Amino acid sequence: MAKQKGNVVTYGLSGKIGDLLIFRQRDGKTIVSKIPEQPKTASEKQSQQRKRFQQATIYARAAVAGSQTKELYDAAAKKKQGITAYNVAVADFFNAPNIEIVDLSAYTGAVGDEIRIIVTDDFAVKSVHVQINNVDGTLVEAGYATGNAGNIWIYAATQNNESLNGDKIVITASDLPGNITGETRSI
Repeated sequence: MAKQKGNVVTYGLSGKIGDLLIFRQRDGKTIVSKIPEQPKTASEKQSQQRKRFQQATIYARAAVAGSQTKELYDAAAKKKQGITAYNVAVADFFNAPNIEIVDLSAYTGAVGDEIRIIVTDDFAVKSVHVQINNVDGTLVEAGYATGNAGNIWIYAATQNNESLNGDKIVITASDLPGNITGETRSI
């Protein structure tokens, strides 16, 4: 790709030239490209992806309109040249949190025992929910883990759980756009 600075012919130019070229402005630079070809009919996968992208743009517009989320996305955008808060919000919409590690080694069923969870996301993890069920499926307890330094979330048990054999720990992590990732571990 050729780059030219200070071109008086293309400076500030935007729009189409026939069905051949399209000019766009981004960060004070003029970008020239061939007009993309559009397929006549979209496949099912393409239609689903377009709907998902439409949802992402709706989310991003709302996120940058809100003062709190705009500040968060602006801060992340400043770290990357040529990226806007809107771009960061769209990318965040497409990436769900990832539950990396569930450490049950300190959980013995006593009140105050901790379950450590490492959760990562491309932008930020909003919440981590923990649910503990007995082997027969009855709920022992449920609640939210608290965020610690970095990506570490800690859940402190609030109920005694005498029989751990076969119990299931259900972890659910969510991010700002509402993407949810779940994982179940057996004790």
